Amino acid sequence: MIRFRLKELVAEREFQEGRVITLAEISKGTGIHRATLSKIANERGYNTGTENIDRLCSYFGCAVTDVMEHVPE
Repeated sequence: MIRFRLKELVAEREFQEGRVITLAEISKGTGIHRATLSKIANERGYNTGTENIDRLCSYFGCAVTDVMEHVPE
């Protein structure tokens, strides 16, 4: 199963910048609908496209492996 690390990325950035970062802010910065971001962050096993992964990598300035990881079931 693929596990998304969106919550961890948000928490890291919040710590670095000393402020709260909302899904609405990420949505505005990436062009990904807020509901889709919520599903990526909260739904176990959610399936999203590579374009969204690319946008998240660009937004957070990170590698694909920072956004998602494979977890054996």
